Amino acid sequence: MAVTRDIIVWSKQGCSYCDDIKAYLREQHIPYKTVDVTNNDTFRDILDLKYGVRYVPIVEIGSSESGVYRAITEIGFEHVKNALAVGLPSHI
Repeated sequence: MAVTRDIIVWSKQGCSYCDDIKAYLREQHIPYKTVDVTNNDTFRDILDLKYGVRYVPIVEIGSSESGVYRAITEIGFEHVKNALAVGLPSHI
C-alpha cells in the first residue's frame, strides 16, 4: 500500500529563503502546507521542542497517516532537494 507524502513548510513573512522553498515546491507541483510562525512564538516553541531550533524555514516530510515526519533543519536549498528526491522510508 502506497504511503502519501505530506510536506509542511514552517515559514515567516519576509523570509526570502522560505519563499524560495515554497516557489520550488510549486514549480515541481509538489503540494505542501504552510505553518506561518510570524508573530507566533508558540509555533517557534513547537519547533524548539521538536527539533531544537527556532529559525525557519523548516521543511517536514512525512505522513499524516502515521504521524511520523522527518525535518530538514539544515540551511541550504540542496538539503531540501535531496530529501525530496529520497522519498519516504518504508517504515513511515
